[in-house]
Amino acid sequence: MTTAVLNGVTALSHLGVIRAEGPDAASFLHGQLTQDFALLGATEARLAALCTAKGRVIASFVGIRPQPDLVLLVCSRDILAATLKRLSMYVLRAKAKLTDATEQFALYGLAGTALAANGLDAAALPGQRTAIGEDISAVSLYPADGVPRAMWIAPAGSPVPAGSPLDAELWQWSEVRSGIVTLTTPVVEAFVPQMINYESVGGVNFKKGCYPGQEIVARSQFRGTLKRRTYLVQADAPVSAGQEVFAAADAEQPVGTVAQAAPAPGGGWAALISIQISALETGGLHAGGADGPALTVEPLPYPLLEDI
Repeated sequence: MTTAVLNGVTALSHLGVIRAEGPDAASFLHGQLTQDFALLGATEARLAALCTAKGRVIASFVGIRPQPDLVLLVCSRDILAATLKRLSMYVLRAKAKLTDATEQFALYGLAGTALAANGLDAAALPGQRTAIGEDISAVSLYPADGVPRAMWIAPAGSPVPAGSPLDAELWQWSEVRSGIVTLTTPVVEAFVPQMINYESVGGVNFKKGCYPGQEIVARSQFRGTLKRRTYLVQADAPVSAGQEVFAAADAEQPVGTVAQAAPAPGGGWAALISIQISALETGGLHAGGADGPALTVEPLPYPLLEDI
């Protein structure tokens, strides 16, 4: 069913772009985010997070470096202004200028046969960047139920990529099914990166230098203190990001939070929930309350790294 419906091109109007430009743009972001941007190559993309000093994620990005002095960060539009303001506070003497470049770019999601229709390799691993001419970038994303996906980043006013129209809700559903959390307003500061599996999907580099929250993120990884993970679930009724998750064994205390959710084609909802690992074993999960929508856990589309 997925292959039949998840096919085509859709505008990603819910996303925005932060432009970081200047000789120190990459090194500045390297010191602020969970990823290595200093060594980011032109054929690569990076998943990354911006954290508080306590290691809590306040924004997530897909970042590319199409030119040595230029980095583009794609994030949810609803948190872009606050994220840009926070990052700009720390530029200080760095030779880097950060701006909201959302209106300068057109973002599209490509799924299924739309990749080949635009000259992209459907078998490319997530995190590869393909340059289309001088100005357009295509980033390979994690697949959804085996269907290849990509993000198209082009100057505003560029022709729409080839492919049949894809409903925006279907793209949002594919985002959930891919298992990769995109942070939005309801869950700002709700998680450390490992709680949304970012260390398992290439969103955290443990070998790079310091960044805000780095000590706590590293401690969570190397001292066996990781007690929450994100899991893929299905529900028969609507669920939404920010809702608390409860387990049947304890109707009073929440065991986690809905990180992202979207309606599924044919009915029901798909969601990514960050919950206590122990709650996964007890089962009986519900969103919003003990009598809320029941959540059925499904296999993640990628393996989780072992806690160290």
